This record gives sequence, structure tokens and C-alpha cells, in this order.
Amino acid sequence: MMKVQRLTIVLTAFNLILFAIGVAQQRPAIAQSVAPVLRGRALEIVDDQGRVRAEIKVLPAQPTLKMPDGTTGYPETVQLRLISSQNNPNVKLVTTEDGSGLVLGGEKGHTQLLSRQADPSIKIVTKTGRERTITP
Repeated sequence: MMKVQRLTIVLTAFNLILFAIGVAQQRPAIAQSVAPVLRGRALEIVDDQGRVRAEIKVLPAQPTLKMPDGTTGYPETVQLRLISSQNNPNVKLVTTEDGSGLVLGGEKGHTQLLSRQADPSIKIVTKTGRERTITP
């Protein structure tokens, strides 16, 4: 009986020593290497409900698109959109071959800054449709 107790104590002590060594050697997980570039066609960030809240993507050229100013065609575009929880794109930043644009929106309307083909302009539009354009 005494030998069984000694053996139990020795095995318990041995297990405690092994456990202590194992704990002492644990280190936080560290990435061994970092990918230098993340490549893809688009990036979307979603919220807890799965709704897209931010996106970056490349949109192809649309040569037959009719524009509000009467012109036809729209060049390839790189677009960043930040989207509210109500699915409103409150921030939109684009760049094309011929310039760029920024739209900042909200409940009461939006502001559009354009620097493409024609002279740069700032357009302010209220929710009721009132609008003002500022050009140089």
C-alpha cells in the first residue's frame, strides 16, 4: 500500500513538472511571414448582419452609358464606398483615366466634388432637390 502511494506521489510530481515546463514554453501565436500584397478584384467589409459597409472595387468601362450631361460612355473606374447601416453610400471616392470625384452624402443631401474632363466643380444638392454648383 505504501509503495502505491509513493508511486502515485512520484507520478503526480512528474506530471506537474512536465505541465510547468509545457506552460513555460508556450508563446503567443505569431505569424511566421506576412504576405507582401493582398490581391483581388474587390474587397468588401461587412457588419455583424452581413451587410456590406465598405467596398473597394474596379468597375469596367461602360462605353454605351448615357451620362446626365448628355455624353456617352464612362471609363474604367476604381471606387471606394463607405455605406451606412441603412444601405446609403455616404462616402464615394472614384478615380478614372480622366480624373476623380468625391461624393459625401447624408440625410439632408449630398456634396459632389468633381475633377474630370471639364473644369473642376463642386455641386451641393439638398434632399428637396435644390442645387448649387460652384466652378472656377
